[in-house]
Amino acid sequence: MVGKSTASMIIRETCVAIWDALHAAVMAQPHKEQWKEIADVFQKTCQFPNCAGAIDGKHICIKKPVRSGSQYYNYKKYFSFVLFAVCDANYSFRYIDVGSYGSRSDSAVFAHSEFGKMLLDKALDLPDHTTLPGTTSPAMPFVFVANEAFALGENLMKPYSSRGLSIPRRVFNYRLTRVRRVVECAFGILANKWRFLHTPIHLKLETAISAVKAACVLHNFVRARDGYNFEDSLSHSLQSHLPSVARGHRQGAPVREQFTAYFMSPHGALPWQLEAI
Repeated sequence: MVGKSTASMIIRETCVAIWDALHAAVMAQPHKEQWKEIADVFQKTCQFPNCAGAIDGKHICIKKPVRSGSQYYNYKKYFSFVLFAVCDANYSFRYIDVGSYGSRSDSAVFAHSEFGKMLLDKALDLPDHTTLPGTTSPAMPFVFVANEAFALGENLMKPYSSRGLSIPRRVFNYRLTRVRRVVECAFGILANKWRFLHTPIHLKLETAISAVKAACVLHNFVRARDGYNFEDSLSHSLQSHLPSVARGHRQGAPVREQFTAYFMSPHGALPWQLEAI
């Protein structure tokens, strides 16, 4: 019979080995041409041009870490750390940040993540600005879509506040939501494939973080090998992260307005969008 400490060590070493072996192969940072390919798939499947990814954060339920105080105690009154992810249109994770305090907001997790810093520093090697399909101006940046908890930016789109929205802004929110559902589905596939995510993880914090990282790269590996079952994405027990609202940057507002106008134009409108809102 294997003792607890031995089993814990085996689990952690195995998860670290899985991450080390697969990360570079299945979750390497995209370069400019790959970002363009990701955006092409989003345009084809979700009809949202110049979209390089959907981002979101989820709580991973854990037992209280030793000597952690309230740092991991979240607004839903349980202990957790955060899985922050950037997802492509094929339900694969292109970037993850695992282990931030459950008490942190989405915007704080994003700002402290390597991805968030690289996005703000223009270091992600995104494609050059380009016009939207059917238009000749203006040249638009490539963007990531997120929920209202994130801060609006030139390369980060979030919904308009839901109060007193005009029809064009309601359409924009609908179009953005269609893209953002992709990352929700990816979390659903992840949790339903690796079912330890459905219950509190009773491992040391470092081991729990390693287990989640291993599950994410295995998700990408299996996704590329076997595809996915859409039914597996429809429900999961991962809880959304703190829905606080972060202030945006000025340069993000004109970009969002340009997308809003495009989605109401003959080139960008969908036949069913007015009925859907």
